[in-house]
Amino acid sequence: MQTHGIQTHGSQAHVTPARGAHKGRSRARRPRGQQVIAPDRVAEIQQALIREHYLTGEADGQWDERTKAAMQKYQADQGWQTKLLPDARALKKLGLGPDYSNAINAKNASFAEPPPASTIPPAVAAGFASAAGVK
Repeated sequence: MQTHGIQTHGSQAHVTPARGAHKGRSRARRPRGQQVIAPDRVAEIQQALIREHYLTGEADGQWDERTKAAMQKYQADQGWQTKLLPDARALKKLGLGPDYSNAINAKNASFAEPPPASTIPPAVAAGFASAAGVK
């Protein structure tokens, strides 16, 4: 074993291992990311898949094999990687993206696309350019 240093305490010596000397030991890996979908969210996903004709029947809130298969087919038809859990792009395309309506600054905010640059008055555009140091 590679050693980093020897420390003595009275008549006993203690050897501390060098960095990286524990490579033989494996640590238990914790799963990353979301592992379970809440039943109310599953029901929303099922309703969207039913609306898009990827799923039939009722939305029961169970993330079962039929729902997984429908979601995987939907994602595959979009050209996206099929995963065990829904892809964020798929949720957005199904109309189930994040809800910012309760955000602190959302009360009077508009989440619409900004107007095209061609509609910005020249004086305002010049002010932006000047502030950015662009000539």
